[in-house]
Amino acid sequence: MDLRYGTNPQNTRARAEALPGTDLPLKLLQGRPSYVNLLDALNSWQLVSEAAALLGRPAAASFKHVSPAGAALAGPVDPTTAELYAVDPAAVGPLTSAYLRARDADPKSSYGDFVAVSHEVDLELADLLARVVSDGIVAPGYAPGVLDVLARKKNGRYLVLEARPGHVPPAVERREVHGLCLVQDVDTTPLTADLLTDVRVGALTPAGADDLLLGLAVLRRTQSNSVCYLRDGAALGIGAGQQSRVDCTRLAGAKTDTWWLRRHPAVRALDFRPEVRRQDRINWQIRYLEGDLTPDERTRFAAALRGGGDVPDELGAAERAGWAARLDGVAFVSDGCLPFRDNVDHARRHGVTAIAEPGGSVRSAEVEAACAEHGITLVHTGLRLFHH
Repeated sequence: MDLRYGTNPQNTRARAEALPGTDLPLKLLQGRPSYVNLLDALNSWQLVSEAAALLGRPAAASFKHVSPAGAALAGPVDPTTAELYAVDPAAVGPLTSAYLRARDADPKSSYGDFVAVSHEVDLELADLLARVVSDGIVAPGYAPGVLDVLARKKNGRYLVLEARPGHVPPAVERREVHGLCLVQDVDTTPLTADLLTDVRVGALTPAGADDLLLGLAVLRRTQSNSVCYLRDGAALGIGAGQQSRVDCTRLAGAKTDTWWLRRHPAVRALDFRPEVRRQDRINWQIRYLEGDLTPDERTRFAAALRGGGDVPDELGAAERAGWAARLDGVAFVSDGCLPFRDNVDHARRHGVTAIAEPGGSVRSAEVEAACAEHGITLVHTGLRLFHH
């Protein structure tokens, strides 16, 4: 398969080739992928197919730069998401609900995403994709009429890939870097509920266990170091590719706070002009919450609001803290062991009540003590999930 270009446009010669004796895991139906498009497609497809098989519900992921911005299982679409995407929450189908929940985890980052879904794409999801900014999709199949809808997106350049669900990759994987070929066994360790039996602190609820399992599936395909906050079968914040684990925890926690604060009545009451696009509304909501608008941004924000009045007062510290305290029942998963208790202390600030991590740190006793102090259930999986 000839590619549009490699990692960057200056990598003009790029091609995807099946290994000897194997078939390509993907079939190109529309568009011309780049090198990164295929990395997104391959990683995201593995995430959603594993998550759906593990938890028995359709799954979706929104990928950017070879890591998920969001991932979710089918489930209820809350009023904030339904209003933003102009859907009836009572009538949304399972696959569309999974993608809406995935995209809404970090909608600023999901702009121009690569979509992956675990089940055949139906017309409902195709109609939604036609209304959002996205670069492509990978799925195991497409219902009649879906490809016609997607063919009109981006003047026929919208990338559509079909995954081969029965594809079995080789037992070893190879990567060439600077003239050196690195070879390793493929990690085929199954993600099952057995990974959650070593409960070190507290007791794990069935809902908490499901969220932790989804988090393991997410982090298996997220650039390390990585952590994930989840609730009700959806990621709320993912921190990827940080050199410090606590920086990951804080980054993902900030995204979780933003997700939750977007549901605050003051944010939902922002009255935008009808012509202001969805993505601009999202970006203004987030900048309003971040609270450090430049003078130019304040002018443009005011102009985007109906009536062109003043920018509303920022939420005060007490109001933000009171709203944050209402977020609870959040699960937290780490792809590597928690080296210090500071990760637990920060996680609790974002409503975390259950943590899964490999364990085995020299300071694991301190981490356990912190969980006991905060009333957080702690599970040791014994499984590191670094991904590079």
